[in-house]
Amino acid sequence: MVNQWLAANHTQIRMLLKMIRKFNDLQLRHVGAMATSPRIRDLALAITTNRTLAIAAGSLVVGLVVLGLKFLAWYVTGSIALYSDALESIVNVVTAVVALIAVRLAQRPADAALQYGYHKAEYFSAVIVGVMIIVAAILILREAFFGFLSPALPESPTQGLIISAVATAINLVWARVLIRQGHKARSPALEADGKHLMTDVVSTVGVLIGLGLVILTGWALLDPILAALVALNILWSGWGVIRDSVGGLMDVAVPHETGKTIREVISSNADGAIEAHDIRTRQAGKLTFIDFHLVVPGVMTVEAAHTICDAIEAKLRDVVEDAQITIHVEPDQKAKHSGIVVL
Repeated sequence: MVNQWLAANHTQIRMLLKMIRKFNDLQLRHVGAMATSPRIRDLALAITTNRTLAIAAGSLVVGLVVLGLKFLAWYVTGSIALYSDALESIVNVVTAVVALIAVRLAQRPADAALQYGYHKAEYFSAVIVGVMIIVAAILILREAFFGFLSPALPESPTQGLIISAVATAINLVWARVLIRQGHKARSPALEADGKHLMTDVVSTVGVLIGLGLVILTGWALLDPILAALVALNILWSGWGVIRDSVGGLMDVAVPHETGKTIREVISSNADGAIEAHDIRTRQAGKLTFIDFHLVVPGVMTVEAAHTICDAIEAKLRDVVEDAQITIHVEPDQKAKHSGIVVL
C-alpha cells in the first residue's frame, strides 16, 4: 500500500524535495552573506586594529624594561660589549615609539588630502628604524675602538651575564610575538621591529658567549672585539630593514606565487569576457592593489560587464586579503591577444 502511494505521488514528492533543497541553498547563501557583510568585516578590522596598536604599545613597555636591565648589566661589569648591547636597546625603544606612531597613523581612513589612505606610513617608520640601527652601530664601533686602545677585564661579570640573559629571554619572547602578529596583521612596522629584536637576541647571545670566554681566558681584548662584531651584525640588520621598506615605498609588486594566483582567479571567473591584460599589482602596508583591463564583446551591456567584474572582485578578495581592485572594461577591438585568455 505504501509502495502504491509513493508511485502515485512520485512527481509531487520530487517537487517537494526540490523546494527543500532550494530553501537550504537560500539559507546557506544568507549565512555566507552575513559572514561577509560590511558590518562583520568592519568589526573584524576594528579588532585587528586594536590588537595591532596594543602590540605596538607593548613593544614600548618591553623595550624600556629591557633597556633598564641591559644598562644595569653594563653598570655592574663595565664591559664594552654589554655597553654596546645596551646602546642597541636604546634603538629598540626609539623603534617602538616610531612603530606605535606609524601603526596608529596607518589606521587612519583615507581623506581629501590622502585619498588612497595612510598605509605607507609604516614603511617610512621602518626606514627610520633602519637609520637608527645604523647610528647605534656607529656608536658601538666608536666604543670598541677606544676599548682596543685600552682593554680592561669586566668587573662582576657573572652578575652582568645573568642580568643580560634575563633581558635577552624577554626580547626573544617578544620578538616572536611581533613577527607573528606583524605578519598576521600585514604590518611592516611590527615585522621590522620584531626582526630587529631577533637580531638583538642573536647578537646578545654572541656577547654572552664571548664574555664567558673572557672570564675563562682573561683576554681583555676580546671584549672590544665582541663589541665590534655586534656593531657589524647591527649594520647588516639595519640595511635589511631599509631595503625591505624602500621596496614598499617603490610600489613593489606582490610575490610571484600571489601574482600567479591572481591571474588564475581572473582567468577562471570571467565567464563571458574575452581576455584580461595589463595586470598590475602593488603593495602599500596591509593593502594589495590590483588593476587590469578586461575585454568583453562590444555588444555586451554595461550591466552584464559589471556582473562579470563583481564576480572577479569577489573571488579575488577571497584569495587576497585587503585587496583594492580596479577593473577597466574595454570592447573586443581593444584586445591585445597577449594577456590572460578567459577560460
